[in-house]
Amino acid sequence: MTSEATFDLPEAAWFNKFRRYLKRWYPANARDLPWRRTHDAYRIWISEIMLQQTTVAAVVPYYERFLNRFPDVHSLASADEQDVLKLWEGLGYYSRARNIHKAAKHVVAELDGVFPESADELQKLPGIGRYTAGAIASFAFDTAAPIVEANTLRLYCRLLGYDGDPRSKQGQELLWAFAERTLPRKEPGLFNQALMELGGTLCSVKEPQCSDCPVRTCCIAFANDRQHEIPRPKQRPKITLLTHVNVIVRKKNQVLLRQHTDSERWSGLWDFPRYELSDELARCIPTAAGQSLFSVEQQLSDFLINNVAAETGVTCSIDEKFTELTHSVTRYRIRLVVFVATFTHGRISSETNVVWAKPSQVDDLP
Repeated sequence: MTSEATFDLPEAAWFNKFRRYLKRWYPANARDLPWRRTHDAYRIWISEIMLQQTTVAAVVPYYERFLNRFPDVHSLASADEQDVLKLWEGLGYYSRARNIHKAAKHVVAELDGVFPESADELQKLPGIGRYTAGAIASFAFDTAAPIVEANTLRLYCRLLGYDGDPRSKQGQELLWAFAERTLPRKEPGLFNQALMELGGTLCSVKEPQCSDCPVRTCCIAFANDRQHEIPRPKQRPKITLLTHVNVIVRKKNQVLLRQHTDSERWSGLWDFPRYELSDELARCIPTAAGQSLFSVEQQLSDFLINNVAAETGVTCSIDEKFTELTHSVTRYRIRLVVFVATFTHGRISSETNVVWAKPSQVDDLP
Protein backbone atom coordinates (compact mmCIF):
# COMPACT_ATOMS: atom_id res chain seq x y z
CA MET A 1 0.00 0.00 0.00
CA THR A 2 1.22 3.47 -0.83
CA SER A 3 1.37 6.32 1.65
CA GLU A 4 -0.04 9.69 0.64
CA ALA A 5 2.50 11.49 2.79
CA THR A 6 5.63 9.79 1.39
CA PHE A 7 4.70 9.00 -2.23
CA ASP A 8 7.50 10.01 -4.62
CA LEU A 9 7.31 10.85 -8.30
CA PRO A 10 9.29 8.72 -10.80
CA GLU A 11 12.83 9.54 -11.91
CA ALA A 12 13.52 11.69 -14.99
CA ALA A 13 14.24 8.62 -17.14
CA TRP A 14 10.71 7.35 -16.53
CA PHE A 15 9.19 10.63 -17.75
CA ASN A 16 11.36 10.63 -20.87
CA LYS A 17 10.27 7.09 -21.71
CA PHE A 18 6.62 7.87 -21.02
CA ARG A 19 6.61 10.98 -23.23
CA ARG A 20 8.31 9.11 -26.06
CA TYR A 21 5.79 6.26 -26.07
CA LEU A 22 2.77 8.54 -25.80
CA LYS A 23 3.96 10.78 -28.65
CA ARG A 24 4.27 7.76 -30.92
CA TRP A 25 0.65 6.83 -30.21
CA TYR A 26 -0.94 10.28 -30.56
CA PRO A 27 -2.41 11.80 -32.69
CA ALA A 28 -2.56 8.81 -35.05
CA ASN A 29 -4.98 7.04 -32.72
CA ALA A 30 -7.05 10.06 -31.68
CA ARG A 31 -10.77 10.48 -32.19
CA ASP A 32 -11.80 13.18 -34.65
CA LEU A 33 -13.64 15.63 -32.40
CA PRO A 34 -14.77 19.09 -33.58
CA TRP A 35 -13.03 21.04 -30.80
CA ARG A 36 -9.70 19.45 -31.75
CA ARG A 37 -9.82 21.10 -35.19
CA THR A 38 -9.28 24.58 -33.76
CA HIS A 39 -6.98 26.69 -31.60
CA ASP A 40 -9.70 29.27 -31.02
CA ALA A 41 -9.85 29.87 -27.26
CA TYR A 42 -13.57 30.64 -27.39
CA ARG A 43 -14.48 27.34 -29.05
CA ILE A 44 -12.15 25.34 -26.83
CA TRP A 45 -13.66 27.03 -23.77
CA ILE A 46 -17.21 26.15 -24.83
CA SER A 47 -16.25 22.51 -25.40
CA GLU A 48 -14.49 22.20 -22.05
CA ILE A 49 -17.43 23.64 -20.12
CA MET A 50 -19.88 21.37 -21.95
CA LEU A 51 -17.71 18.32 -21.30
CA GLN A 52 -17.89 18.84 -17.54
CA GLN A 53 -20.15 16.10 -16.11
CA THR A 54 -21.16 15.11 -19.68
CA THR A 55 -20.00 12.43 -22.14
CA VAL A 56 -18.29 13.24 -25.43
CA ALA A 57 -21.07 11.61 -27.45
CA ALA A 58 -23.71 13.78 -25.77
CA VAL A 59 -21.72 16.99 -26.18
CA VAL A 60 -20.95 16.90 -29.92
CA PRO A 61 -24.44 17.88 -31.22
CA TYR A 62 -24.86 20.52 -28.48
CA TYR A 63 -21.46 21.98 -29.28
CA GLU A 64 -22.22 22.28 -32.98
CA ARG A 65 -25.67 23.81 -32.42
CA PHE A 66 -24.32 26.24 -29.85
CA LEU A 67 -21.53 27.53 -32.09
CA ASN A 68 -23.87 27.80 -35.04
CA ARG A 69 -25.98 30.20 -32.95
CA PHE A 70 -23.12 31.88 -31.07
CA PRO A 71 -20.01 31.63 -33.29
CA ASP A 72 -17.87 33.98 -31.19
CA VAL A 73 -17.64 35.57 -27.76
CA HIS A 74 -19.28 38.80 -28.95
CA SER A 75 -22.44 37.04 -30.15
CA LEU A 76 -22.66 35.12 -26.87
CA ALA A 77 -22.11 38.22 -24.76
CA SER A 78 -24.90 40.10 -26.53
CA ALA A 79 -27.38 37.21 -26.34
CA ASP A 80 -30.38 37.01 -24.03
CA GLU A 81 -29.83 34.54 -21.18
CA GLN A 82 -33.06 32.75 -22.17
CA ASP A 83 -31.58 31.98 -25.60
CA VAL A 84 -28.42 30.63 -23.99
CA LEU A 85 -30.39 28.43 -21.60
CA LYS A 86 -32.60 27.18 -24.44
CA LEU A 87 -29.57 25.90 -26.36
CA TRP A 88 -28.28 24.30 -23.15
CA GLU A 89 -31.62 22.55 -22.54
CA GLY A 90 -31.02 18.88 -21.75
CA LEU A 91 -27.31 19.16 -20.88
CA GLY A 92 -28.07 19.77 -17.20
CA TYR A 93 -25.96 21.60 -14.62
CA TYR A 94 -27.42 24.86 -15.93
CA SER A 95 -25.13 27.04 -13.82
CA ARG A 96 -22.54 26.24 -16.49
CA ALA A 97 -24.65 28.04 -19.11
CA ARG A 98 -25.23 31.03 -16.85
CA ASN A 99 -21.51 31.23 -16.07
CA ILE A 100 -20.39 31.15 -19.69
CA HIS A 101 -22.84 33.97 -20.41
CA LYS A 102 -21.38 36.01 -17.53
CA ALA A 103 -17.82 35.18 -18.59
CA ALA A 104 -18.49 36.17 -22.21
CA LYS A 105 -19.82 39.54 -21.09
CA HIS A 106 -16.72 40.07 -18.97
CA VAL A 107 -14.33 39.13 -21.79
CA VAL A 108 -16.06 41.55 -24.17
CA ALA A 109 -16.51 44.43 -21.70
CA GLU A 110 -13.23 44.20 -19.79
CA LEU A 111 -10.79 42.39 -22.11
CA ASP A 112 -11.80 43.73 -25.55
CA GLY A 113 -13.08 40.30 -26.55
CA VAL A 114 -9.68 38.63 -26.13
CA PHE A 115 -9.22 35.61 -23.86
CA PRO A 116 -6.25 35.63 -21.45
CA GLU A 117 -3.43 33.28 -22.41
CA SER A 118 -2.34 32.33 -18.89
CA ALA A 119 -4.12 29.74 -16.77
CA ASP A 120 -4.00 32.05 -13.75
CA GLU A 121 -5.83 34.84 -15.60
CA LEU A 122 -8.34 32.43 -17.12
CA GLN A 123 -9.30 31.21 -13.63
CA LYS A 124 -10.56 34.69 -12.82
CA LEU A 125 -13.46 34.20 -15.26
CA PRO A 126 -16.80 32.84 -13.93
CA GLY A 127 -17.06 29.05 -14.06
CA ILE A 128 -13.42 28.40 -14.97
CA GLY A 129 -11.46 26.30 -12.49
CA ARG A 130 -7.88 25.09 -12.52
CA TYR A 131 -8.40 22.21 -14.95
CA THR A 132 -10.48 24.20 -17.47
CA ALA A 133 -8.00 27.07 -17.35
CA GLY A 134 -5.13 24.68 -18.04
CA ALA A 135 -6.99 23.05 -20.92
CA ILE A 136 -7.77 26.38 -22.61
CA ALA A 137 -4.25 27.74 -22.07
CA SER A 138 -2.56 24.62 -23.44
CA PHE A 139 -4.94 23.78 -26.30
CA ALA A 140 -5.43 27.34 -27.56
CA PHE A 141 -2.06 28.93 -26.77
CA ASP A 142 0.24 25.89 -26.34
CA THR A 143 1.07 27.01 -22.81
CA ALA A 144 2.70 24.44 -20.55
CA ALA A 145 -0.24 24.23 -18.15
CA PRO A 146 -0.92 20.96 -16.27
CA ILE A 147 -4.36 19.33 -16.34
CA VAL A 148 -6.10 16.95 -13.96
CA GLU A 149 -9.69 15.90 -14.68
CA ALA A 150 -11.62 12.64 -14.41
CA ASN A 151 -9.87 10.77 -17.22
CA THR A 152 -6.33 11.94 -16.49
CA LEU A 153 -6.84 11.44 -12.75
CA ARG A 154 -7.58 7.77 -13.44
CA LEU A 155 -4.61 7.48 -15.83
CA TYR A 156 -2.15 9.14 -13.44
CA CYS A 157 -3.22 6.97 -10.50
CA ARG A 158 -2.69 3.79 -12.48
CA LEU A 159 0.65 4.91 -13.89
CA LEU A 160 1.89 5.73 -10.40
CA GLY A 161 0.20 2.77 -8.71
CA TYR A 162 -1.36 5.30 -6.36
CA ASP A 163 -4.03 3.67 -4.22
CA GLY A 164 -4.58 6.58 -1.82
CA ASP A 165 -7.53 8.90 -2.14
CA PRO A 166 -6.90 10.93 -5.32
CA ARG A 167 -9.46 13.55 -4.27
CA SER A 168 -7.87 14.26 -0.90
CA LYS A 169 -5.58 17.26 -0.41
CA GLN A 170 -2.49 15.04 -0.51
CA GLY A 171 -3.78 13.11 -3.51
CA GLN A 172 -4.54 16.28 -5.47
CA GLU A 173 -1.13 17.74 -4.69
CA LEU A 174 0.55 14.57 -5.93
CA LEU A 175 -1.45 14.34 -9.16
CA TRP A 176 -1.04 18.03 -10.04
CA ALA A 177 2.69 17.73 -9.38
CA PHE A 178 2.81 14.66 -11.64
CA ALA A 179 0.82 16.46 -14.36
CA GLU A 180 3.22 19.40 -14.24
CA ARG A 181 6.30 17.19 -14.22
CA THR A 182 5.18 15.11 -17.18
CA LEU A 183 4.66 18.04 -19.58
CA PRO A 184 7.24 18.32 -22.38
CA ARG A 185 8.75 21.65 -23.37
CA LYS A 186 7.66 21.16 -26.99
CA GLU A 187 3.94 21.06 -27.90
CA PRO A 188 2.55 20.73 -24.35
CA GLY A 189 -0.98 21.33 -25.65
CA LEU A 190 -0.81 18.36 -27.98
CA PHE A 191 0.65 16.26 -25.17
CA ASN A 192 -2.21 17.21 -22.84
CA GLN A 193 -4.68 16.15 -25.51
CA ALA A 194 -2.87 12.81 -25.75
CA LEU A 195 -3.15 12.31 -21.99
CA MET A 196 -6.87 13.04 -22.05
CA GLU A 197 -7.43 10.81 -25.08
CA LEU A 198 -5.61 7.89 -23.51
CA GLY A 199 -7.51 8.32 -20.25
CA GLY A 200 -10.84 8.68 -22.06
CA THR A 201 -10.44 5.66 -24.34
CA LEU A 202 -8.03 2.83 -23.49
CA CYS A 203 -7.63 3.61 -19.77
CA SER A 204 -11.36 3.36 -19.09
CA VAL A 205 -13.07 2.92 -15.73
CA LYS A 206 -14.16 -0.63 -16.48
CA GLU A 207 -12.30 -3.10 -18.66
CA PRO A 208 -9.25 -0.94 -19.48
CA GLN A 209 -7.62 -2.05 -22.74
CA CYS A 210 -4.17 -2.53 -21.29
CA SER A 211 -2.95 -4.79 -24.10
CA ASP A 212 -3.38 -1.88 -26.53
CA CYS A 213 -2.01 0.81 -24.24
CA PRO A 214 1.16 2.48 -25.58
CA VAL A 215 2.50 3.18 -22.07
CA ARG A 216 1.63 -0.08 -20.31
CA THR A 217 5.31 -0.77 -19.60
CA CYS A 218 5.33 2.49 -17.61
CA CYS A 219 2.26 1.55 -15.57
CA ILE A 220 2.71 0.28 -12.03
CA ALA A 221 -0.96 -0.74 -11.70
CA PHE A 222 -0.65 -2.90 -14.84
CA ALA A 223 2.62 -4.43 -13.63
CA ASN A 224 0.95 -5.43 -10.36
CA ASP A 225 -2.36 -6.44 -11.99
CA ARG A 226 -4.19 -3.80 -9.96
CA GLN A 227 -5.69 -1.68 -12.73
CA HIS A 228 -9.19 -2.75 -11.64
CA GLU A 229 -8.54 -1.57 -8.07
CA ILE A 230 -6.90 1.76 -8.90
CA PRO A 231 -7.89 4.53 -8.53
CA ARG A 232 -9.77 4.24 -5.28
CA PRO A 233 -13.50 4.58 -6.08
CA LYS A 234 -15.10 7.90 -5.29
CA GLN A 235 -17.28 7.70 -2.21
CA ARG A 236 -20.87 7.80 -3.37
CA PRO A 237 -22.93 10.57 -1.78
CA LYS A 238 -25.92 9.58 0.28
CA ILE A 239 -28.99 9.78 -1.95
CA THR A 240 -31.79 12.00 -0.67
CA LEU A 241 -35.29 11.00 -1.77
CA LEU A 242 -37.70 13.83 -2.56
CA THR A 243 -41.28 14.05 -3.79
CA HIS A 244 -42.18 16.90 -6.11
CA VAL A 245 -45.50 17.80 -7.72
CA ASN A 246 -46.11 19.65 -10.99
CA VAL A 247 -49.52 21.23 -11.53
CA ILE A 248 -50.60 21.72 -15.15
CA VAL A 249 -53.26 24.42 -14.91
CA ARG A 250 -55.35 24.61 -18.11
CA LYS A 251 -57.29 27.62 -19.33
CA LYS A 252 -58.98 26.82 -22.64
CA ASN A 253 -56.05 26.19 -25.02
CA GLN A 254 -53.37 27.56 -22.68
CA VAL A 255 -51.32 26.26 -19.76
CA LEU A 256 -49.78 28.14 -16.85
CA LEU A 257 -45.98 28.36 -16.73
CA ARG A 258 -43.65 29.77 -14.10
CA GLN A 259 -39.99 30.70 -14.39
CA HIS A 260 -37.68 29.57 -11.58
CA THR A 261 -36.10 32.49 -9.75
CA ASP A 262 -32.40 33.07 -9.08
CA SER A 263 -32.68 31.59 -5.58
CA GLU A 264 -34.17 28.31 -6.82
CA ARG A 265 -32.80 25.20 -8.48
CA TRP A 266 -33.13 25.44 -12.29
CA SER A 267 -32.82 29.24 -12.11
CA GLY A 268 -34.08 30.91 -15.29
CA LEU A 269 -35.84 27.78 -16.59
CA TRP A 270 -39.59 27.52 -17.17
CA ASP A 271 -41.77 24.85 -15.63
CA PHE A 272 -45.31 24.13 -14.58
CA PRO A 273 -45.84 25.27 -10.98
CA ARG A 274 -43.75 22.85 -8.95
CA TYR A 275 -43.68 22.08 -5.23
CA GLU A 276 -41.79 19.79 -2.88
CA LEU A 277 -44.03 17.71 -0.62
CA SER A 278 -43.56 16.67 2.96
CA ASP A 279 -43.72 12.94 3.71
CA GLU A 280 -47.20 13.45 5.14
CA LEU A 281 -48.49 15.07 1.94
CA ALA A 282 -46.68 12.53 -0.25
CA ARG A 283 -48.75 9.78 1.36
CA CYS A 284 -51.88 11.51 0.01
CA ILE A 285 -50.90 10.96 -3.64
CA PRO A 286 -53.24 8.63 -5.58
CA THR A 287 -51.62 5.41 -6.72
CA ALA A 288 -53.00 5.38 -10.27
CA ALA A 289 -53.07 7.92 -13.09
CA GLY A 290 -56.54 9.29 -13.74
CA GLN A 291 -57.50 8.99 -10.08
CA SER A 292 -59.19 12.06 -8.62
CA LEU A 293 -57.67 13.77 -5.62
CA PHE A 294 -61.09 13.88 -4.05
CA SER A 295 -60.80 10.16 -3.42
CA VAL A 296 -57.95 10.79 -0.99
CA GLU A 297 -57.26 13.34 1.69
CA GLN A 298 -58.30 16.89 0.83
CA GLN A 299 -55.10 18.08 2.49
CA LEU A 300 -52.96 17.67 -0.66
CA SER A 301 -55.52 19.34 -2.89
CA ASP A 302 -55.70 22.34 -0.58
CA PHE A 303 -51.89 22.56 -0.44
CA LEU A 304 -51.57 22.66 -4.25
CA ILE A 305 -54.44 25.11 -4.80
CA ASN A 306 -53.13 27.48 -2.14
CA ASN A 307 -49.56 27.42 -3.44
CA VAL A 308 -50.55 27.98 -7.06
CA ALA A 309 -52.70 30.93 -6.01
CA ALA A 310 -49.98 32.45 -3.82
CA GLU A 311 -47.28 32.18 -6.50
CA THR A 312 -49.24 33.02 -9.62
CA GLY A 313 -52.46 34.82 -8.65
CA VAL A 314 -54.48 32.07 -10.33
CA THR A 315 -57.04 29.89 -8.57
CA CYS A 316 -57.65 26.40 -9.93
CA SER A 317 -59.34 23.14 -9.12
CA ILE A 318 -57.26 19.95 -9.09
CA ASP A 319 -58.71 17.41 -11.52
CA GLU A 320 -56.64 14.25 -11.45
CA LYS A 321 -53.22 12.67 -11.37
CA PHE A 322 -51.79 12.70 -14.89
CA THR A 323 -48.53 10.76 -14.64
CA GLU A 324 -45.55 9.99 -12.45
CA LEU A 325 -41.84 9.66 -13.16
CA THR A 326 -38.47 9.76 -11.42
CA HIS A 327 -35.29 11.66 -12.21
CA SER A 328 -32.00 12.47 -10.51
CA VAL A 329 -30.38 15.83 -9.80
CA THR A 330 -26.91 15.59 -8.22
CA ARG A 331 -27.48 13.69 -4.95
CA TYR A 332 -31.28 13.88 -5.10
CA ARG A 333 -33.59 11.19 -6.42
CA ILE A 334 -36.86 12.92 -7.24
CA ARG A 335 -40.24 11.31 -7.54
CA LEU A 336 -42.17 13.74 -9.74
CA VAL A 337 -45.97 13.47 -9.75
CA VAL A 338 -47.95 15.51 -12.27
CA PHE A 339 -51.53 16.67 -11.72
CA VAL A 340 -53.80 18.43 -14.18
CA ALA A 341 -55.97 21.27 -12.95
CA THR A 342 -58.59 23.64 -14.35
CA PHE A 343 -58.46 27.43 -14.11
CA THR A 344 -61.40 28.81 -12.13
CA HIS A 345 -60.68 32.52 -11.65
CA GLY A 346 -58.01 35.12 -10.97
CA ARG A 347 -55.34 36.91 -12.96
CA ILE A 348 -51.65 36.14 -13.13
CA SER A 349 -49.56 38.37 -10.92
CA SER A 350 -47.66 41.29 -12.40
CA GLU A 351 -44.39 39.38 -12.00
CA THR A 352 -42.76 38.52 -15.32
CA ASN A 353 -42.01 34.94 -14.27
CA VAL A 354 -45.62 33.70 -14.71
CA VAL A 355 -47.29 33.41 -18.14
CA TRP A 356 -50.12 31.70 -19.96
CA ALA A 357 -48.75 29.85 -22.99
CA LYS A 358 -50.17 27.77 -25.81
CA PRO A 359 -48.75 24.26 -26.06
CA SER A 360 -47.03 25.28 -29.31
CA GLN A 361 -45.18 28.03 -27.43
CA VAL A 362 -43.87 25.81 -24.67
CA ASP A 363 -41.02 24.43 -26.80
CA ASP A 364 -39.73 27.97 -27.43
CA LEU A 365 -38.91 28.44 -23.73
CA PRO A 366 -35.92 26.90 -21.96
